[in-house]
Amino acid sequence: MTDFTAWIGREARAADRLDEALAARWLATFDLPPPPSRIMPQGVHLALCTPQAPSASLGEDGHPQRDTSPQSFLPPFPMPRRMWASSRMQFVAPIAIGAVIERRSKVASVSEKEGGSGRLAFVDVEHTTTANGTPSVIETQTLVYRDAAAPDAPLSPPPRGEGRFDPAGWEATRTITPDARLLFRYSALTFNTHRIHYDAPYARDVERYRGLVVHGPLTASLLLQLAAQELGENRLRSFAFRGLSPAIADEPLHLVMKKGEKGYDLAAFADDGRQVTQASAGL
Repeated sequence: MTDFTAWIGREARAADRLDEALAARWLATFDLPPPPSRIMPQGVHLALCTPQAPSASLGEDGHPQRDTSPQSFLPPFPMPRRMWASSRMQFVAPIAIGAVIERRSKVASVSEKEGGSGRLAFVDVEHTTTANGTPSVIETQTLVYRDAAAPDAPLSPPPRGEGRFDPAGWEATRTITPDARLLFRYSALTFNTHRIHYDAPYARDVERYRGLVVHGPLTASLLLQLAAQELGENRLRSFAFRGLSPAIADEPLHLVMKKGEKGYDLAAFADDGRQVTQASAGL
């Protein structure tokens, strides 16, 4: 395996502003009302300081190409398939409409291993987001890279089974069916050009998904909104999520929450009971 440890410690900085238009687009995407205090819901930081690579520098999958130059923030792993595996967020202070945003990002760790499905590479990226100079969100994102899918690989996830999601044991539930319109809007909000979210033939024929894939952070954003519905806006001090299985557009997605031993347990399930996302939150 190639040694990519030289990327550890690389930093990138970005600036933005949470203006009225961006705030309105975020709220409209999720059918949320304008906040009376101009304090935006938690999760809006995911649409701030987004990647702005020129279109000419995008790879086949829609992500910015990576190389060995000092300007390449992420390592150029030979594995072409990229996924957002998990995130750990600390909410330090809320973000208000009109705030000037800065984000400092740093590659915290790089690792590779052989898995049952082939080679895997992991990158932990630490992001510190400030609003008007005050730390607002500290987040560690884990990205995973995988080998290309074989042209005849079974589609993922497997066809819907005969089981049914059982809400028993969960204290709060919400069911939503993410469709291509929601995926498009979320991609636009986060300037995410990964083709698995809007290009159905590519998602099926190249990356071997059963349909358009719901963004992991989109599911996380919906879970944050469920927590706000149950606990009040901007109450969380921590939130972590991990993707377990792809959620597919136009299929029901069950969002659930309950009190746990050390905070709150949250999750997302497909209609047949397959768990899509595991999450936890603390006050």
